[in-house]
Amino acid sequence: MANDEKPLQLNLGALRSSMALTLHTHHASRIWHGRAAAEGRAGIIGLNGFIAVMNKMKRGSEQDDPYSDWWMLLIEEKLAQTKDLLQELREQVDQALADIPSALSLGENLNVQPVKLPLFVNAQLGFMAVYLLADYDDLARKLILAHHTALIDRSTLERWLNEGAHALRSLFSLSQRYSYSGCSRDDFAANNAAARAAIEKFGELPQNVLEGTRRSRYAPPIVRRSLLAAPASPGSDDDFPVEDAVSPVAAADDDGDAPA
Repeated sequence: MANDEKPLQLNLGALRSSMALTLHTHHASRIWHGRAAAEGRAGIIGLNGFIAVMNKMKRGSEQDDPYSDWWMLLIEEKLAQTKDLLQELREQVDQALADIPSALSLGENLNVQPVKLPLFVNAQLGFMAVYLLADYDDLARKLILAHHTALIDRSTLERWLNEGAHALRSLFSLSQRYSYSGCSRDDFAANNAAARAAIEKFGELPQNVLEGTRRSRYAPPIVRRSLLAAPASPGSDDDFPVEDAVSPVAAADDDGDAPA
């Protein structure tokens, strides 16, 4: 007998996961927060601001903006460079800690009252930066322990801490140069006025990026524009407020780091 029952309709919502980052050092906490601009002193973007830019960049890439794809490639490369530098520092401090006599046992150098920060991250490149800040926090704990136990001197402690902090701030500062172009690849194929204005403002793009054959490993699927309605700007629903940023492609290699 045929089954006359209608198929079950499931109205599933979006998946969500509660996430938080625990930091043990003031050094890492300052990098998370950044620094607000003040009279005679430039502001410094923190990890929360970087995440907001990555969320916006991902939405721009979804909307087929080739400049957003180009910036994702730039940020991905900078993330890899930052990871390598932090790894080099970690190897140096591990070598210093290896000089501890076998008769002496050292436990984890943990804060008795760490800070727990909620995370709202929608972009994979944002998560990669979160991992780097967690690595820096771990590095700072080990450096402080090495100095406390007379394995490194004060100048070495400060130099290695500053090298790691500079690498992260350089990464975050680079992201501030990103802007959504407002154009899609169809605009560039048609060579219309919007595409010409974008090229004049942001510069020429590599051909493989313009054609969409070269994209970040974490680039999202492209959502084609509706012919009936224009999409909202990808910056319209940021998870965090972001400092205004002007982003010519030609200046993408400037680290933009400011003294703390």
